[in-house]
Amino acid sequence: MEKLQTGRKSAETLAAQAFCWVAEDADRLGAFMAMTGASAADVVANAASARFLGTVLDFILTEDALVIQFCDSRGLAYTAVMQARAALPGGETWNWP
Repeated sequence: MEKLQTGRKSAETLAAQAFCWVAEDADRLGAFMAMTGASAADVVANAASARFLGTVLDFILTEDALVIQFCDSRGLAYTAVMQARAALPGGETWNWP
């Protein structure tokens, strides 16, 4: 259980970094808000929630270019975003029969 918590905490940290990266650029932030339907008040109210942070990673995962830009800016492997997303609520991999 402790390893799971550590993984989730690391995922939340990466997602918080991702949110900062998204918010650094007005166009990226606008695209994120348009995609999610979040208002500025929603962003402020939910910025620390694991579910919200998952939506930030979902946004980055919509385009390879965003994944590459974010990971390059932080010196991360390109798989880091997907791994972090899997550790946050709603990031489960579905295996359909």
